[in-house]
Amino acid sequence: MSSAEDARTPGRAEDAPSTGRAEDPRTTTYWAQYAWLPHANGPVVEQDVLISTGSGGRIARVQPDSGPCPPGAVRLEGLLLPGQANAHSHAFHRALRGHVQVGSGTFWTWRDTMYRFAGALDPDRYLALATAVYAEMALAGITAVGEFHYLHHAPGGARYDDPNAMGEALIEAAARAGIRITLLDTCYLSAGFGAEPTRPQLRFSDGDAEAWAVRADALRPREHARIGAAIHSVRAVPAEQLGTVAHWAARREAPLHVHLSEQTAENDACLAAHGVTPTRLLADHGALGPRTSVVHATHLTEEDVELLTGSSTTVCMCPTTERDLADGIGPARQLASGGSPITLGSDSHAVIDPFEEARALELDERLRTRTRGHWTANALLRAGTEDGHASLGWPEAGRIEAGSLADFTVIALDSVRTAGPAPRLGAEIAVFAAAAADVRHVVVGGRHVVKDGVHTLVPDVPGALRSSIAALGR
Repeated sequence: MSSAEDARTPGRAEDAPSTGRAEDPRTTTYWAQYAWLPHANGPVVEQDVLISTGSGGRIARVQPDSGPCPPGAVRLEGLLLPGQANAHSHAFHRALRGHVQVGSGTFWTWRDTMYRFAGALDPDRYLALATAVYAEMALAGITAVGEFHYLHHAPGGARYDDPNAMGEALIEAAARAGIRITLLDTCYLSAGFGAEPTRPQLRFSDGDAEAWAVRADALRPREHARIGAAIHSVRAVPAEQLGTVAHWAARREAPLHVHLSEQTAENDACLAAHGVTPTRLLADHGALGPRTSVVHATHLTEEDVELLTGSSTTVCMCPTTERDLADGIGPARQLASGGSPITLGSDSHAVIDPFEEARALELDERLRTRTRGHWTANALLRAGTEDGHASLGWPEAGRIEAGSLADFTVIALDSVRTAGPAPRLGAEIAVFAAAAADVRHVVVGGRHVVKDGVHTLVPDVPGALRSSIAALGR
């Protein structure tokens, strides 16, 4: 490395010189000091990697061991990884941070607080809040989010002039924050088995699954947005209507997500109402399979595990939320060993840190079993990248290779958390040491969304969070 290169600030991006004309930001060459790349025998960390992005925001070429950063390339020091996929999000839950950590309580008392914040949201306020939340995700290295969206209507259930105004606000928020979104439009019809929605839940409900499907049909994908479906839970959608939602997703080959067995109370109520577990109920109504992701899956029977793994259903774990709500530790290792892909989500956003979610999957399992080494660092990174994107309907993302979407993030290797280990241990550094604070750069579709730790579209993310949460007045 030359003395001029030595003088550059570590981790700083050196932009290509101006050409005097507007450049397509998606036709750029990036030079990564180190990158985690796919290999026939498993991912490895390569050095001096040139990544050329082409039209359409895809990777055109990846060249490891390319030598020093060439003139005109954007220099990225640190470790380059595929962009992280946040497979399960409720954006408005970010406003609860701090409030729901006061005192004790249960999942059900936490839910009452959540309803109070939900009641203050309208499309404009949701746009402001979600833009700030998605910008926070970008700063954490997240390039795609699965938004489990059930806040459809006005308080009391009145329809907005555009019945999808709240969903459209989320799609626009992702665009303003520079990340991709899969809007998982959620069917939520009842307060429990055979129970009418409570007043706070009226804004979630379309009345029945057919009316939900009509409204969801009006949603349209964009370059940065895809549309999927969700069943909130078996307690929130009557059994005879589960198939309507599953069929809607199947006809569109769209992702289908569902909360499953997060609480033992849900299992007990399902057994009392139907004589079967929630997993069996979903299976009996055609809601499991490779396009389905079940979220949490904390309290499962052996038969439940067999139904999920036998159908290749994906399981999304949200360790920081599951810890925060005292849900328990689900059988993630057993599910993964049986053939269910594992993905990761930040859910209620007690924290937004994909590296914490990845290591928590392993560390929680160590606490449960009192043994170490259930997942490799490579496997945990895949859960947060390739498998996460696939579960959201973005199978062309999550890998650094030609033809994939040019979505990647760079973490510093010289912070107080990451300094010391050899770069060849980059996967282990990322999973077991790094934090969201170590993210230096994020590129989505070839566009530089986070540069030197600063969001290029939302420069003051903390300020945006403060103002949008204060506007809720809770």
